Amino acid sequence: MKAQLQIIVLSAKLKENKKNWFGPSPYVEVAVDGQSKKTEKCTNTHSPKWKQPLTVIVTPFSKLIFRVWSHQTLKADILLGMATLEVSETLKSNDMKICEVVRTLPLSAERDNCDVVGDLSVCLDGMQVDPETFASEEQKHNALPNGESRLNGDVAGRSSRDSSPSSDIADDPSLPNGHAVGSTGSPSPSSGALRPPRPPRPQRPPPPSPQRPPSSTASSTGSTPTHGSSGPSPETSPRVCVNGEPASQGSNSGPGSGSGQVLRVSPTPPRVSPINNGPLPPGWEQRVDQNGRIYFVDHIEKRTTWERPEPLPPGWERRLDPMGRVYYVDHISRSTTWQRPTAESVRNYEEWQNQRSQLQGAMHQFNQRFIYGLQDQLAPTANKEFDPLGPLPQGWEKRTDSNGRMYFVHHPTRSTQWEDPRTQGLLNEKPLPEGWEMRFTVDGIPYFVDHNRRRTTYIDPRTGKSSLENGPQITYVRDFKAKVHYFRFWCQQLSMPQHIKIHVNRKTLFEDSFQQIMSFHPQDLRRRLWIIFPGEEGLDYGGVAREWFFLLSHEVLNPMYCLFEYAGKDNYCLQINPASSINPDHLKYFKFIGRFIAMALFHGKFIDTGFSLPFYKRILNKPLALKDLESIDPEYYNSLIWIKENNLEECGLEMYFSVDKEILGEVTTHELKPDGGNILVTEENKEEYIRLVAEWRLSRRVEEQTQAFFEGFNEVLPQQYLQYFDAKELEVMLCGMQEIDLADWQRNTIYRHYARSSKQIIWFWQFVKEMDNEKRMRLLQFVTGTCRLPVGGFADLMGSNGPQKFCIEKVGKENWLPRSHTCFNRLDLPPYKSYEQLKEKLTLAIEETEGFGQE
Repeated sequence: MKAQLQIIVLSAKLKENKKNWFGPSPYVEVAVDGQSKKTEKCTNTHSPKWKQPLTVIVTPFSKLIFRVWSHQTLKADILLGMATLEVSETLKSNDMKICEVVRTLPLSAERDNCDVVGDLSVCLDGMQVDPETFASEEQKHNALPNGESRLNGDVAGRSSRDSSPSSDIADDPSLPNGHAVGSTGSPSPSSGALRPPRPPRPQRPPPPSPQRPPSSTASSTGSTPTHGSSGPSPETSPRVCVNGEPASQGSNSGPGSGSGQVLRVSPTPPRVSPINNGPLPPGWEQRVDQNGRIYFVDHIEKRTTWERPEPLPPGWERRLDPMGRVYYVDHISRSTTWQRPTAESVRNYEEWQNQRSQLQGAMHQFNQRFIYGLQDQLAPTANKEFDPLGPLPQGWEKRTDSNGRMYFVHHPTRSTQWEDPRTQGLLNEKPLPEGWEMRFTVDGIPYFVDHNRRRTTYIDPRTGKSSLENGPQITYVRDFKAKVHYFRFWCQQLSMPQHIKIHVNRKTLFEDSFQQIMSFHPQDLRRRLWIIFPGEEGLDYGGVAREWFFLLSHEVLNPMYCLFEYAGKDNYCLQINPASSINPDHLKYFKFIGRFIAMALFHGKFIDTGFSLPFYKRILNKPLALKDLESIDPEYYNSLIWIKENNLEECGLEMYFSVDKEILGEVTTHELKPDGGNILVTEENKEEYIRLVAEWRLSRRVEEQTQAFFEGFNEVLPQQYLQYFDAKELEVMLCGMQEIDLADWQRNTIYRHYARSSKQIIWFWQFVKEMDNEKRMRLLQFVTGTCRLPVGGFADLMGSNGPQKFCIEKVGKENWLPRSHTCFNRLDLPPYKSYEQLKEKLTLAIEETEGFGQE
């Protein structure tokens, strides 16, 4: 009375071991009736999730044993815990039908069953037993003499039917390929004798031989077929279907020979999985073994399988090579394979190809990003206009090696060095006194060494001023290119010699990167990066590191991990997810992400996805305003504006200094100030209420996550080095920008109360045409809120209501500044009287204003 049972191992929760900070690498082993199946391992986690199906053959009285192991690389695997489950008890509690039954099993230690070390969640499916048959079998099962042994729910002391080669052939190691070896059936074990454990079932159990004679009639009961015979004994002659049609079957003989009382199978037909009555492919045959299990015989390849064969998908053909081996030809893609294709495998392959092409397209677009001015900085010819250190001393030359690193050549001595010879003259053109030397701390703050007195000080001996007053001595400039040059110079001062190697696997990129980056000292992450993918050994001259930053940012910023979320329904910029605490290790991951983002800025690499502008302002330590809320939650912003512009007492609104927040379906109340739940909002204090609500919505509800992020960020790159950038410039630094196609921009722009032939529109495009790519990017940021374009260009721009093209609307008077509505990709352009006026106003709006809806 055996049947197939599908076990889906869902997940587990294990007790954390403080000694092992990285966590175990668990996998699950399922053992039943001599069978053993294992799941894949999960790397370094106390909350593994597998969702992996395992299929085993069980009886209603089998006992499932679950063992959770921790994979070890250099030593034997460690048993974390084990649990057991009786199939009979599960059947009784589910009306003799196991259909998607979910069980959470407590895991206990191997030596102490009372010591619970966690729990394991599994789902059982695919077994149904007739109640009457189960009752009769249970009586016989319970009436077994004490002398007979049971091995894991399997009954010993079988009849000669079980010892015959015509029985469960897959369980008998003496029968190669399912054929008898010319020996007669051995007698059953005597009463009280312990039957040795059955060997593990092979992955493809070979049922009886496919060479079946036309007549299925065999010799008397208990006889053993010879090697040339193909069918089982007449006692257990299976029902045969050829190409879906039943074939003739011999008579059934009486009970087999052999001594001892045995557990007989009920005459009720065994329950098997539903049979697809569709036609089988040519050369295939369907059979049923003595245990009621359906299997299929391929007479062409002379093999058997439990899976029902399907016809070849359209466009596929089966062929034989000169050596008689079967292969398959795909005439659509003009490719061949040894594996038999199915409709599901072809569909999965097509989906994988689509995802791969999308990723390659995104990677191609990612590789085209750049920061304007960075190429000038790395060019061999120095641009004196934007060089923060001025011209090189006489006889010196600046060059760039193949890795993009700058070095300096001293022609009089024919020597090279990494250090800039102008470093000691950076803060003051006067030379240092004799015996003095200027050095830098790990945070880039200069200090001075007096070798004469053997002491150090932060006070400059030339000026008497301390270098600690304002942090790094960076002169404020408005030009973005010059800011980038200054920033790169200070990163060079902070950089450490040599390099660090980071070994990551593409399949476990997130976890491998997390383990390695968190294991390094923060200052080591300022060294040159050397990324190594196993099996892809090569030299990293920047391309591998660039790909690593792209792939890892695509992973760590994925909203599916619940660490970040989209800023709005149609706003694909990211912000911290308040519900990230569902992951108990979320603060560790935010610290890791902080280090990773700082590494991207420090090493001049780009990430795949950008953040919301308020988040960039938090990185820059700039105060947040109510206007910042409009970019991430327009409805919430409009509600606060309505409260600000209307009289609450006249409207009869009753509000208090508290807000409700919902996290994973749980609604809690947060007080904006002490005892805020009892303080009524009035006309006198509503400004304070609006300020506190906006502050809470933008930052305070994710304070822990933000603090962990900045803890990791400042370890690698102190925030003070970014103090002269604004939020939009920081987005370009982190995400890069791409060449803007002016023709595509014009082609996908719509107009309201203007026409293409309007003089203001003609002037607008004339002004855009005269801009360089950097200013075009700033204009795009001003109107859409981001410098990045979708893969499809301007045609795929998204607004708050879905796809929304770039729009120019006639609004206002000629003395107004242009306004932008980033939620709708709309520019409000007043009807200016001249081209010079339009150019002046638009330039002022782009360069001088900050926020949204500026006038």
